[in-house]
Amino acid sequence: MALKVWHRRDSGVEGTSPTQSPRPIPSPPTNAEEVKEQCDSFTLDSFTVDDAWHLGHLLHARLAPLAAEKPTVISIATANTSQLLFHCVTGAGTSPDNEVWVRRKRNTVLRFGCSTWLMHCKFDGDEDAFRAKYGINPEQTNEYAIHGGGIPIRVRGVEGVAAVVVVSGLKQHEDHGVIVDVIQQNWE
Repeated sequence: MALKVWHRRDSGVEGTSPTQSPRPIPSPPTNAEEVKEQCDSFTLDSFTVDDAWHLGHLLHARLAPLAAEKPTVISIATANTSQLLFHCVTGAGTSPDNEVWVRRKRNTVLRFGCSTWLMHCKFDGDEDAFRAKYGINPEQTNEYAIHGGGIPIRVRGVEGVAAVVVVSGLKQHEDHGVIVDVIQQNWE
């Protein structure tokens, strides 16, 4: 299968009014092979600070209409240093627990080089089986999460994961689905 490289469209960031009608978030596939093929990670032609800002604002715009009922945390960081490139909440109501989920999802993406949704699908959500397979001891249990919402960003010509995009606050398939939807709608 040929690698698809995504290029950012030169569209402005859509409005971020929380009064807009929310669009449904598409559900990702639940079969691990389909996830791997369709929406596990994205290889972009570049991923600069400007690209991260643009993606973060597009995610915020997409999630703002849901903020009153489902506030979320959006976080984008580099893979090599975990430097935050974009980080925000969509509205009041998130908690420090969302930040823990962001860290755990990011750790999973960085350690395994794939989306947290793929790991969820591979293990049918069975965290005990996941921990047993990878020798994760009880002290490390809180370091990883196999819940959707963490996606690796790769860059053409760069080995490994370049950045990690995380959404936390929705149902896990929506956390994953919204990132996929925004990238597919704004990169080609």
